[in-house]
Amino acid sequence: MPDWDDRYGSPDFVFGTEPNDFLVTASACLPPRGLVVSLGEGEGRNGVFLAEQGFQVIAIDGSAVGLEKAKRLAASRNVAIETIAGDLADIPFPMADGIISIFCHLPSVLRRDVYRRAKAALRPGGIFILEAYHPDQIGRGTGGPSDPDMLIRWDDLQNDWADCERILGQEIIREVNEGPAHHGMAAVTQAIFRKPSRES
Repeated sequence: MPDWDDRYGSPDFVFGTEPNDFLVTASACLPPRGLVVSLGEGEGRNGVFLAEQGFQVIAIDGSAVGLEKAKRLAASRNVAIETIAGDLADIPFPMADGIISIFCHLPSVLRRDVYRRAKAALRPGGIFILEAYHPDQIGRGTGGPSDPDMLIRWDDLQNDWADCERILGQEIIREVNEGPAHHGMAAVTQAIFRKPSRES
C-alpha cells in the first residue's frame, strides 16, 4: 500500500488540481446544493470542484497531509470544505445527499463494507458516483493499483448496489489526464446509483 502522507508531501499535486472529468458530468445527477461526502478525497481536486458548484462538501481521506493541501486548494478558490482524516474502515459517514468515490481503491472486503455504510448514510433519493480502475488496467502503466483485488468490475458494483436504481454503469477504455500519477489510456469502471426515495 502506498504511504499517502509521503506521496502527498510534495508541493506538487499528484493527481492535479482539476476535477475528474467523469465527476464533472455525473455531478449533474446530485441533488442541488446538497451535502456530498467524498471518499478518498486526497488533495482536494474533486471536493473543491463540488464546493465551487454550491455543494457542502465533507472530504474523507487517510492522509492528513493530503487533506491539508485540499483545504489550501479550497481557500485558493474562495470556497471551503470540511475534512476528516482517518481510516475508512472506522469513520462513521454523515447523512448525505451524495457520496462520491473517485479512484478510491480498497481491498474488496473493506470496499463492500464501505459501500454498505455509504448506502445507509445516503438520504432517500441520494446519489452515489464512482469511477475506479478495472482489472484490465493492470499492465497498462497509466495509474492504479497492481493488486486485482482492489480493482472494480461492474458486476461487483451491481451486486453491492442491487437495491438501488442504476442511472449509469459501464466498463470502458478512456484517456485519463489527472496529474503525473493518472495519465494515459486506462480501463475504468463508471457508475451512478440512486437510493430509493422510499424504503420498499
